[in-house]
This record gives sequence, C-alpha cells and structure tokens, in this order.
Amino acid sequence: MMLRLWKFYQKSLAVHPVKTQITSSGFLWGLGDVTAQAITNSTMKKHRHNSDADEEFKINWKRVALTSMYGFGFVGPVCHFWYLGLDRFIRLRVQLQPKSMRFVATKVAMDGLIYGPCDLFLFLTYMGLSMGKCVDQVKEEVKRKFLPTFILEGCVSSVVQVVNFRFVPVHYQLLYSNVFCTLDSAFLSWVEQQQDATWKQWLTSFLALENKKARADDVF
Repeated sequence: MMLRLWKFYQKSLAVHPVKTQITSSGFLWGLGDVTAQAITNSTMKKHRHNSDADEEFKINWKRVALTSMYGFGFVGPVCHFWYLGLDRFIRLRVQLQPKSMRFVATKVAMDGLIYGPCDLFLFLTYMGLSMGKCVDQVKEEVKRKFLPTFILEGCVSSVVQVVNFRFVPVHYQLLYSNVFCTLDSAFLSWVEQQQDATWKQWLTSFLALENKKARADDVF
C-alpha cells in the first residue's frame, strides 16, 4: 500500500509538480490541524476538574477546512517555487558549492529570515480573519503571538532545514518540507488556539523586559 502510494506520488510529482505540491500541502496541513485539535483537547482535559472533562472530542471541521485551504492556496504553490528559486539563486548567483556548509547555512538563513516570518504573519492573519475576528482583534493577536511563536518555531525549523538542505535531494526537498508541514501546521494551529498560555505570557514578558533594558542602555 505504502509502496504504491509512494510510486503514485513520484509519478504525479514528475508530471504535475505544482498540482501535486498544492494537493499534498492542503491535505497535510488539514491533517496537522486535526492533530493540533486533538493535542489541545487532551491538554485541556488534564487541567479540567469538572464533568466537561468527559465530553467526547469533536473535530472543528471549519478550522480544518480553513487550515487546509491555507495549505492549498499559499504553502503548496509558494513553497514549490520558493525552494526551487532558493536553490537556483544560491548555486548560480551566490555561486556556493551545493551541500557545502556555507551553502546549507545560507539556505537555512534565507529560509528562516525571509520565508519564515512571512508564512507566520500570513497564517495568523488569515486564521484570525477567517474565524470572524475584526481587524483590530487580529492585529492585537498577531502582536501577542508573533514573536513567541517565531522564536519557538525557528529553533525547530532550523534543525529540520539543515537536514533537508544537506541530505535530501533537491527533487525530494518539497516532499520533506510537506511532511514537516504536518508537524508545523499542528504547532501553528496549536499556538493559534492558545489564548494567554503561561509559556506565551512568560516569553512575551521576557522579550519586553529585554527591550526595556536595551533602551535603558542606549540612554546611558
């Protein structure tokens, strides 16, 4: 079964690369959101001490559809051309030897500092507006969630992308990225469902404190 699925994917990727990436991204991001909802439900049950704790877990299919559409409309097509363009740019313009440490480091840096923030900002904005929140609510939510999420996600994705750019052949890097998208979408969806979690408040307060210290140093 898995071998047939793998061969079908390879054939589809060779014949229709963009369509294949769009379809797989939409499916995997939807799957990631289901995973995120299950994790959130399990976490909430552990902290409940009333009869609601025994409620049956119900998937929010609206959220799954919205997250899946983000995979279809943005992640699939953009990631496809981004990875191809990034590889071509570093090889031909920057002229670094493929698979070298500088090549991999440059790729990881550009991916994390250019694509990463854009993807996170668009995801938080898109999900907020799609769930019926007003522009001011979305702005406040993005301001509260962006930095903590970017830092936590960046720590993980950097390691993942080092492996991707160093060991995975270029024509399979999109597949590798899409598999990670399942985990990434689960993480982003989980973060999006967190309101004022303790870890988020702590990290935001820590960053604010560091900014105040930096301003004070500048004054003196």
